[in-house]
Formats: sequence, structure tokens, C-alpha cells
Amino acid sequence: MGVTTRNMAISGIVKGPTGARAARRDIVALGIAASAILMFIGTGSVVLPAILRQTLGMGSGPGQVLTTALLLNIALIVFGWRRYTEMLRAIARHRSAEEQARILAETDPLTGCLNRRSIGVATDELLETADNDQQAVAFIMVDLDDFKQINDMNGHKLGDEVLRTVADRLSALAPEGGLVARLGGDEFSCVVPYDAKAPSQVDDLALLLIDKVAEPVKIDGLVFEITMSVGLASSDPVYNGNMDGIDADTLMHHADIAMYHAKKKGKNRYFWFEGTMEEELRFRNELEAGIRLALNDHEFVPYYEQQIDLETGNLMGFEMLARWESPRLGVVSPTVFIPIAEEIGVIGELSDQLLEKALEDAKGWAPHLTMSVNISPVQLRDPWFSQKLLKMLVQHSFPPQRLDVEITESCLHENVAVVRSIITSLRNQGVRISLDDFGTGYSSLAQLRTLPFDRLKIDRSFVSELNDGKTGSQLVDAIVSLGNGLNLPMTAEGIENQEILDALREMGQLKGQGFLYGRPENSEAVNRRLAQAGLLSQAEEADGADKADNTVRNPFGKAATG
Repeated sequence: MGVTTRNMAISGIVKGPTGARAARRDIVALGIAASAILMFIGTGSVVLPAILRQTLGMGSGPGQVLTTALLLNIALIVFGWRRYTEMLRAIARHRSAEEQARILAETDPLTGCLNRRSIGVATDELLETADNDQQAVAFIMVDLDDFKQINDMNGHKLGDEVLRTVADRLSALAPEGGLVARLGGDEFSCVVPYDAKAPSQVDDLALLLIDKVAEPVKIDGLVFEITMSVGLASSDPVYNGNMDGIDADTLMHHADIAMYHAKKKGKNRYFWFEGTMEEELRFRNELEAGIRLALNDHEFVPYYEQQIDLETGNLMGFEMLARWESPRLGVVSPTVFIPIAEEIGVIGELSDQLLEKALEDAKGWAPHLTMSVNISPVQLRDPWFSQKLLKMLVQHSFPPQRLDVEITESCLHENVAVVRSIITSLRNQGVRISLDDFGTGYSSLAQLRTLPFDRLKIDRSFVSELNDGKTGSQLVDAIVSLGNGLNLPMTAEGIENQEILDALREMGQLKGQGFLYGRPENSEAVNRRLAQAGLLSQAEEADGADKADNTVRNPFGKAATG
């Protein structure tokens, strides 16, 4: 594919005063050579016939002065010619250096594609040409999904090979007249002209790119499967909000916003740019800034959802849930800020702040009450996570037997070896480990048998199906039977009405949690209720009779007392 580029000034090429002096020397040398040739013609016309007559014995030879003059002319001609050829070679070297420098300035050295600097210029030229031909231009922004993991787990050398393969595939699929660029990292772009009356051509190309790039990449005996998120933007007014005079920077910006939207919607897909996406991105950026400020101001606080023994109705403990008490936004759900915190790399700091507060809160509860905490998949990529958590327990003098760490099924497939090491290290110190959202991932029976879990949590999506009667009951009953077969106790989450509670009670001994027992509450509300029920540690010390009969009351709602 052809790309129109511009000549650029390159450092290292002779120019300015030094270049002018060299040019003057070259002109002088050429003038000397030209003069020497003219003198050679004049002198030679006299000397050479004389030499010829002398050789034939028909007369005397030329004089000493003329002979010397002829030799000097010849020397001057040789000097001038050599200087001229050196000048031509120098010009050739300079031109080659210029071309090489231009290539380095305009292309990505790893893949050979255009780079971010040159794609803008080339896109503007393509826009101008397309406008004259009554065509539109589509900017296709491509970002590889989770590419960082390939680099982290296999090294940058293999990562570079994957990037080269992706670039080759994109270039092979780009239509005639299209442009392919690597913008940096694992981000690429493809810019193509198309018939504005047939925008489906761009949709077809986007689907083809997603499909072909996702084909397995085999390098050094390893197989990599890559997906990518794609954003589309067009110079066609129908797609850009009737903007006039749209340029390359605007197209790139719109395509980048659409690509981010594709990532947010699940990755491995594409979206056309829409104006509402820009508003969403602006709000996202405000949230990012707000999260960073909230960390500094300690606005993230733990809330607690009670966990009940469904058979007896006794309170067994709490699950710690994150909340953001924002002065501007109010109480923000973790479904809003946790994914963003993971993406911007502050989930570890956020979790540490929450756990520090939660451990201090839980120290005031009755000693039999446990606390469950959810661990982000991002945290489980840290091989030192277990040591950090255990150190925190020691610092707060919190018994590890009262802590239950919940890990989602998706974590098991990112790095089983690291997860296994973390689980084993924590369990060896008495921390309990639960597999959260059981049934929504891809856990195999082999993993459940070999990984040392203490408990399984049935995902709320399955529990809610108990409202549907027999079909939902059979599904949850099968999950409970599996847990019993593995000798793993189970917790059902999402208990929101009496019908679900009654159905679960018939399935055996389970723990449960859900809105039927009340909404999650902050530490002050929980402590007030526990104090009224005599379930704070100080109250238990003062009331030995309640501890002796081992009766645990549930102060959080009538459903747990039945």
C-alpha cells in the first residue's frame, strides 16, 4: 500500500556554513578541472604533434616548458575528476542518510508500519484525496486485550514477536490504499477510504480483523490466542455528528473513545463512535481522579453483610463489602469504582485501606463471628500477597481463623501456580479460603479436589432461580450435592425472599446471606445492633452466661430467627 510522506530535515546532514564552504570548494575544484582541460587542449595541440614528429624522426621534440605545462594539465584534470567523483559519492551518501532518517522518523522500527507521528499526516492527505473523490475515510483503532500478561509471563522478546505477527496480519488484510500504523505499545490503527454509501464495508473489515488476528500465534513451541477491542470513526457526517472539516486528530480521538467503549463492554468486539461515548469517557476520567483523591482522603469504608446459619438462624459472621462515601456523589457502589481501581492500578492500596479498617472493626465483635473479604484477581497476581496479608493480621492482632478470603473462579485460570501457592500459604496459617461465585466460571472437578478450599459460595444468579420453582431448585440442588460430595460446606448468596430461604433450608446445612436479612451496613450501625444483642467482645466478657449456653442471637431481622 502506498503512503505519501514528506521530506524532513535530518540532523547529521552537511548544511549551513560548513556545507556552503564545501560547496564552494567543489565549485573551485570543478573550475580548476575545466580550466585544465581547456589548457590541455591548447597545450596538447602544440606538444603532441611535436612528440609525434620526434617519434617518426621528422623533427625535434617539444620544449621543456611545454612538456611540463602538459603534464601539469594532466595532473590538474586527474585532481579535478577525482574531486568531482568524491563529491558525487558524498551526495549519494547524504541522500541515503536522508532516506534512512526519514524511514526511521516515519515508521515503527519493530513492525515496519507507520508510527503515530506519520499516521496523522498520511491520514490528512488521505482525507483530502477521499473528499475530492466523494469518498469517506474510516479510522480503525485496535488495542490488543490483556497483552500485558503476555509480556509479564513470557518476556518482551516473545511479546515483540506477537506484535510483529499482529502487524503482518493487519497489513495483509488492509484494502488497497489503506494505511496501517502502530501507535505504541499494543495499539494499532488502520485507516481506509470507502464508499460513503456502503459503510457496511467497514463493519465487514472490522469483523474480519477481529477474526483473523484472533487466530493462534505459535512462537517457540508456545501458542498465544489474542483478542482485540476495536473502535471505528468516520469522516462521513452521518457518523461524526455533522462535523465540518474533520481532521486526522479528531478521527483518531473518536476512534480511541469507541475502542475504549468496546473494552468496557467486554472486549473482543467493535463499536462505532457516538457522541454519548465522549460524555461517558469524561465521567470516567472524573471518576478516576475522584478515586485517587478518595484514597488520599480515606473515603473508602467497609460495609458489612451478615452471614446466617440457615438451619438455626444464628449469626455466623459478616462479609466485608467496599463502599465509597463520596461528599459529592454520595455512597457509591463497588460495581462502579472497583473495575476502575483495578484498571488504574490502585486496587491494592484501596483494598489495604478497607482491610485495615475492617480488621479493627471485627476485633470488637464476639470472637466466634467471622469476617469474609473478597480479593481482586489483580491482587492474586502478586506472589507476595499472602505474606502481606498475614503481616497485616499480625499488626492488628486479628486471629487468622476468623478471616475468610473469597476468591472468584476466574482467578484460577490466570495463573494457577501462583494462586495455589497463595492459598496454601494462607491456609497453613489458619486463614480460610472460599471459592466465590461458584458455577459462573470454569472450575474443573480436578481443581476443586486439588486446591485446598474450605467453602464454596453459590452465585446469586443461581439462587435467584429458586423463584422459578422446580427447574431452579434442581440446579441449585445439584450444586449443593456437588459440594457435599467434595465435603465442602456451602454458602448461598442473594437470599431476597422467604420462598428462596425455605427452598434452601430443604437442601441441607447451608450458610446464607442476602437482602432478606437486611442491607449491608457501616461499622457504626453494625456495632449498635451487636451491642444490643450482646455480641460485642466486651459484652461477652461481662456476660459469661450467654457464652456458656452457646446460644447466638441474630439481631438483624425476623427471618433468621425462624
